[in-house]
Amino acid sequence: MRKIIITSLLSLVAFSSQAQQANGDLKELINRSFTYFPRFSELEQSVKTQEERVTLSRSYGLPNVAGSAGYRYSHPVSEMTIPINGELNTFKIMPNSNYNTGVNVSYVLWDFGVVKANVESAKRAVQYAKDNIEYNKSQMAYQVAVVYYQIVYLQKAIAIQDSVLAFLKANKEDTEVKLKHGDALKYDVLSIQSTIDQENNTRIDLENSLAKQYNLLQYTTGVNVSDGQAFDFPPATENKEGAFILAQQNNLEYTLLKDRVSQSEAGLEISKKAGLPSLTANASTGFANGYMPDLNQFRYNYAAGVTLSVPIYQGARARKQRQLAMSELKESQLAMATLNNIIQNDIKQAYTDIESNQSRLVNARQQVEEAKEAQKLAQSRYRNGTGTNLELTNASTNVQRAERSTLQYTYQLCLARLALASVLGTKYW
Repeated sequence: MRKIIITSLLSLVAFSSQAQQANGDLKELINRSFTYFPRFSELEQSVKTQEERVTLSRSYGLPNVAGSAGYRYSHPVSEMTIPINGELNTFKIMPNSNYNTGVNVSYVLWDFGVVKANVESAKRAVQYAKDNIEYNKSQMAYQVAVVYYQIVYLQKAIAIQDSVLAFLKANKEDTEVKLKHGDALKYDVLSIQSTIDQENNTRIDLENSLAKQYNLLQYTTGVNVSDGQAFDFPPATENKEGAFILAQQNNLEYTLLKDRVSQSEAGLEISKKAGLPSLTANASTGFANGYMPDLNQFRYNYAAGVTLSVPIYQGARARKQRQLAMSELKESQLAMATLNNIIQNDIKQAYTDIESNQSRLVNARQQVEEAKEAQKLAQSRYRNGTGTNLELTNASTNVQRAERSTLQYTYQLCLARLALASVLGTKYW
């Protein structure tokens, strides 16, 4: 039987604990997704939309100027009869046909801060839209990183599978030689072939999963090529006890929630202005007929004044609007407690996953060494005719299981570190 060397994949899945930042390939893919994924164009347009709302809100504090032209025919019209030189003469005091053209201007002199409150509310909506872009970038970065390391995992899993298949095929060849010499049974050959078929199906499943991950990579970044070779996401350098405070400072979910609270506060200020009086200046100038002594002559005219508008009854809408705004503000404030609870749990879960996978890795690496040593002994016994094919197959299975476990725990450790960075609000791209 020719010598079979099963390459250990521990070196392939080794985790560099000294790395302080994500590798360049991952950074490039993440930043590429920011310009490729259509969602970000939509979010950027949302910022522009909110900025237009600010401009619109300001416009309500500017003067309103309107031109007008009108015609009205009236019948009958008022007349008066005056005796002149002994005769009664009838005069119209207004024409049947009325014409007017003019320019009308109105300007709110005092609105108790209604326009200012609406402008401030619109500005806060702009800030929310901008922060929402950054939040979505952090979410996209996490998704791309998960796909990136899933590809690394599947590539390494396929490499392990190839080593398993190589061992089984060599074992089959040796068993076929033994069969020719009467030292093995046909059952042994068929049993090995059945195992090879099963492992081939496993490899096909892994390749299928890898293809799907490449599809996801193209979906998010526009490319389906990844140069990732290792689970090299950097471990957290922050103190465990201070992690929650750090998350409150950097996690963009807190930023968005604070923006929501700010918007609710602005909405409450607007509601407080409802039902208040307003003082408006009005002026107009133009030409119209209907002036004595010649009613049909167009004459220049102008007018100016102020109007005080005081709402008396509006069906208690102002009070109900304030109650609604206060309820929305309280809802936003209560959401902070919910978010605190979620973030604290996520931090604990991430640290638990990191610690448990680190412990598992120590045991798994030891198991690989032990399983490989046992495989060598089983292989030697089988060659010398003192061992059975079943012993060799079991030994090979143990090596395969140990290497897969090591790979799985290293992958899970990487994802746990990634999840911790995400919940802490670390910008690793």
